[in-house]
Amino acid sequence: MTIVHDRVLPFAPSPHLEGTSAPSTGGDDSVALGRRLRHHRREAGLTLAELGVKVGLSASALSLMENGRREPRVSTLGAVAAALGVEVQQLLSGAPPSRRAALEVRWERAQRSPGFESLGVPEVRVGAGLPDDALEALVGLYESVVGLQQQRAATPEFARAANAELRRLMREADNYFPEIEARAADLVRAVGQGAGPVTREAVNRIARHVGFEVRTVADLPASTRTVTDLEHRRIYVPVRSGHDLRATALQALGHVVLEHEAPRDYAEFLAQRIEINYFAAAVLLPEATAVPFLQRAKEERDIALEDLRDAYAVSYETAAHRFCNLATRHLELPVHFMRTSSDGVIYKAYENDGVRFPMDATGAIEGARVCRAWTARVVFEQPVGDVYHQYTDTGRGTYWCTAVVEQTPAGRFSVSVGVPFDQVRWMRGRDTTQRRASRCPDPRCCTQPPPDLARRWQDKVWPSARAHSHLLAVMPPGVFPGVDDTEVLRFVADHAPADPAPADPADAGPS
Repeated sequence: MTIVHDRVLPFAPSPHLEGTSAPSTGGDDSVALGRRLRHHRREAGLTLAELGVKVGLSASALSLMENGRREPRVSTLGAVAAALGVEVQQLLSGAPPSRRAALEVRWERAQRSPGFESLGVPEVRVGAGLPDDALEALVGLYESVVGLQQQRAATPEFARAANAELRRLMREADNYFPEIEARAADLVRAVGQGAGPVTREAVNRIARHVGFEVRTVADLPASTRTVTDLEHRRIYVPVRSGHDLRATALQALGHVVLEHEAPRDYAEFLAQRIEINYFAAAVLLPEATAVPFLQRAKEERDIALEDLRDAYAVSYETAAHRFCNLATRHLELPVHFMRTSSDGVIYKAYENDGVRFPMDATGAIEGARVCRAWTARVVFEQPVGDVYHQYTDTGRGTYWCTAVVEQTPAGRFSVSVGVPFDQVRWMRGRDTTQRRASRCPDPRCCTQPPPDLARRWQDKVWPSARAHSHLLAVMPPGVFPGVDDTEVLRFVADHAPADPAPADPADAGPS
């Protein structure tokens, strides 16, 4: 992995399995009852058969009770308690009588839980031959798995924390990763790509150079952007997707070139997405030509993202991302970047220039709403595609930003890039007269409605909010989150080349 990140989301035991006194119902109660019954029987020095004679039950019936497989009647409990010389309440309640008993209760409850069967592992019977340390290991492993599942499924906090950690790593590296740059540069040189836009054919040559073939298909599974058949070394991309197919193919190749393995968790999945996006941009806008291009623009005090976009025939967003990769390392420019929806919700962001994005206490920005005075919001007042420049006074200083609105299949989004006021002398558009002030996160800035408007309509309006499903959804399960595995495997099987027919022994000739 090029981006090495700490595991910010370690395993956590399931709260309802932690300890032994958690509330339980039904079958779970019978497990604990059975362990208490067994403990008191052994304390009394009785075998199952001997206790059975005293209470008029078979040894097998008592064994089912002790194993939690049968819930005894109240009258039976009274007879058993009397035979053992204990109160009925001692059988019905209280902590497990020993650590071993506590582990057995937890393991039996685990195996009876709805999620155990979905793990696809065989049931393990608890007997005298199972050592305490083995039982403890089984319980610990299962609780860790359940804890991780709950952590992923309960809220989007798993992804939000992972995103915050990745943004920190990117900020510390100034969003520049030399190893990815080097691998992209090697491939660009290998296929003889010169200055100017990278063509589809150049992408195909890069794929062939690393032993793959790019194929365009009309029936790519809806849950995927690309599918890579590692056995036949094919990369399938859609005929039309609303995205640059060069970038889409290069992102798929990035997994191969960067030697990715199946992600261990959602944080690593996100890190790999960042890496392949970086790799694709580094091929489409090679460092060897993009840096001199930007350095000349800086010398002329005329840096403009639209020029970078046009010179390499990429989207404004791709040009903005690539500028942020190179600006600090090669131009000594601290920058910030945002991709924002038309209602002001942040989808992507990066900064190393001190700007303060709206965020929660964990550092997560997903779902936060940008101040109405920021360029990322004001640009929506302009026609789609028009470049807009603005100065914004904030609590951390004044920033100059440039932004464009792009129309996508998912709606309109603004892409904005900014620099601190003392760096604006290098940028085209610095002569703009547009200037606004932001006092956010002070709610009086733009979160709270104006007092006269609030007084007029207070308690008279009840809006029904549109939920941002991408922020509220459960983290998709599986090695590759959000992908329909069955659909993908059927697709690959349908498109794979036919296996060669077995050779006819008659054609082999004499041996």
